[in-house]
Amino acid sequence: MNTLTELSSPPSTDQAEADSAPFFIRGQVIDGADQIHRSRDLGVSFATPKLDLNSLVHPRTELPPLLNTPLSEIIDFLVESGQRLCDPNNEHVQACIDRMAKVSLAPRAVIEHQMLHATEYLDKKVLMEVVEQNFPNPKALDEWVPHTDHQGRRSFIRAYAPRLIHVLPGNSPGMGIRSIAQSALVKSVSLFKMASADPFSTTAFLRTMAEIDPNHPVVQSMSAIYWRGGDDAVERVLYRPQYFDKLVAWGGGDAINNVMKYIGPGFQLVSFDPKTSISMVGREAFASAETLAEAAEFNARDVSILNQEACVCSRFTFLEATPEEGDRYAEVLAERLRIDRTGEGTPRPLDRELKEQIDVLRMMDDDYAVFGKTDGRGVAIRSEEPVDFHPLRKTSNVVCVPDLMEAMKYVNVATQTVGVYPFGRMPALRDHLASGGAQRVVRLGEAGPAAIGNPHDAMYPLHRFVHWMANEDGVEGS
Repeated sequence: MNTLTELSSPPSTDQAEADSAPFFIRGQVIDGADQIHRSRDLGVSFATPKLDLNSLVHPRTELPPLLNTPLSEIIDFLVESGQRLCDPNNEHVQACIDRMAKVSLAPRAVIEHQMLHATEYLDKKVLMEVVEQNFPNPKALDEWVPHTDHQGRRSFIRAYAPRLIHVLPGNSPGMGIRSIAQSALVKSVSLFKMASADPFSTTAFLRTMAEIDPNHPVVQSMSAIYWRGGDDAVERVLYRPQYFDKLVAWGGGDAINNVMKYIGPGFQLVSFDPKTSISMVGREAFASAETLAEAAEFNARDVSILNQEACVCSRFTFLEATPEEGDRYAEVLAERLRIDRTGEGTPRPLDRELKEQIDVLRMMDDDYAVFGKTDGRGVAIRSEEPVDFHPLRKTSNVVCVPDLMEAMKYVNVATQTVGVYPFGRMPALRDHLASGGAQRVVRLGEAGPAAIGNPHDAMYPLHRFVHWMANEDGVEGS
């Protein structure tokens, strides 16, 4: 196998000031400051050791470490790991929060909130329900399950442990916990490529697991490293079917487009593409001051999740209303958006380009109305067509439509979650939303935590992760 040569940088001021982002490779923590990188969003320096690509590949001649570990034992280990992650004295998690607060767009309080709530996934009932929703017969994860078809032909089926590369997102440390857990449930050998916006959390989680048992098969199956996305010297070596079965990719359009060039026979892509979520609010919201306030409050909750960094956050609200009614609604929505829901304190300000775009709209009285301030605490823009930029940092675009069915032309395969008010209108809308390409319909205000084990991005992920293997054994009685 090709080995990556030295990728070190000369000593610099950045090197002295950069936070360490160690690697975790199959139970071992690898420290070093051989390379200096800059985070995607804020340009903050962090240091990583040099890469040894040979250490990242588990030979196909060796069985996956988790293959014969019972699923029940894996779940017990994940539950114990979750308890350790919640411990306020966990030095790995606390150091991770300190470092992430420097590189993340999210305020520190939001990062702490994400880390705390992400561990709720490591609950025995949650993990079992995820498995049961993804696999009609979970025994296939532990053994070769016999099956005889109607012609008497016998088979044995197994959801075999895959070899996965995960390209993790940088906007939610909770996805590292979830990805580790899901990888363990399918008994995979997994390599996690961390994001420059979060090169710390996944390693912190794995180090916590290693302190429980460095030789546990879960720990021995996992590695977490960082390299700059698009680095051909790394990706042309690792992204091969000789070493891995599937690439599980989260991220923006550029990240997904980059990995597509490596996909081919034997090396599949499981893609969680960039998505946009929306809200749909019916005319019923104007029945009274109370219903207007209720709808705006639910709407604001969906906009504000994770400081509007995640795909699940609402960015556009389609409102059955006249422009005058839209102004009333947007004004209340802006007030609700500006409520500090997580103790985030001083938020990150809007970047200059977005702020300037919104300020220009504020001056266009005929077609737009802007409520709130462009200070990162919350702003609502009323319009009759969606704005041509991506709302961020607690920004909502309220688009007035004569009927919610008129909004269906804006729904496509990049539409993830749709929050609906009043709730009783969901059944009449859901077939049209599905036809347009949307993947999830919820009550307005409930876009956050999804029902356990439900499809994500129109698929059952764990079912896609595994290598489905059949052993056919002739006709019964022969």
